[in-house]
Amino acid sequence: MIEKSISSERGKTYYWTEKRESPFTLVFLPGLTANHHLFDRQTEVFSQQYSILVWDAPAHGKSRPYKDFSYHNAAEELKSIFDREGVKRAVLVGQSAGGFVAQSFYKKYADMVAGIFTIGTCPYNPSYYSKSDLFWLHQTKWMFRLYPNGILQKAMAKMCGSTQRARENMLNMLADYSKDELCRLMYIGFAGFIPEISEMNIQCPMWLLVGEHDKTGKVMAYNKMCHKKEGFPLYIIEGASHNANDDQPQRVNQLLSAFLQEL
Repeated sequence: MIEKSISSERGKTYYWTEKRESPFTLVFLPGLTANHHLFDRQTEVFSQQYSILVWDAPAHGKSRPYKDFSYHNAAEELKSIFDREGVKRAVLVGQSAGGFVAQSFYKKYADMVAGIFTIGTCPYNPSYYSKSDLFWLHQTKWMFRLYPNGILQKAMAKMCGSTQRARENMLNMLADYSKDELCRLMYIGFAGFIPEISEMNIQCPMWLLVGEHDKTGKVMAYNKMCHKKEGFPLYIIEGASHNANDDQPQRVNQLLSAFLQEL
């Protein structure tokens, strides 16, 4: 893949792309604190058939420093990348907070989205969240500061991955962050989500995937609620935790292939 970047007044955002003759571009959006290596076992497969694009989200990985992170701003950076690369139609593959970026992008640029494929993410609609849910999201900054950085990173990797490979990959992605940077990023990623959530009416095809061992907040409960309320297909990935695509890449790739074939 070719490494590229775009710049705005907020900072520089790095992305990697491979172009093919395909009806849409497959866009991989890693979750909070992760970088483009989260999707290594997807990009190496799907780049053989589709145009693909994967990034280090603003304020993540190589895309640092970055001022004023928000999901809205991340969506705007993504739109700038699409404009530069000539992307007209995209399938957004969002893992965790990457799914927030996907939904934020869809809210403004729905005509550019052919489909949304989420992994361990949550709905954007505020009706899913209780006052208690919102309260605890605001507590993340001080809660994470209670742990020494090494212990915090190991705990996050263990929560995100069921397999040794997925845990090691997550640890490698976390290694570049200082404790202050990591705690701040987790806070703005979680608490910063609250003022941005809004009513959504997603009309494009959307599939929901969750690892059977995903214990991240109420991700499993939110996805089951979304499946019941909105009717989007829900797939529980056996043997997987939060980073289900890294724990069980063969199964996730199989489902993504089926999703693309439906489109």
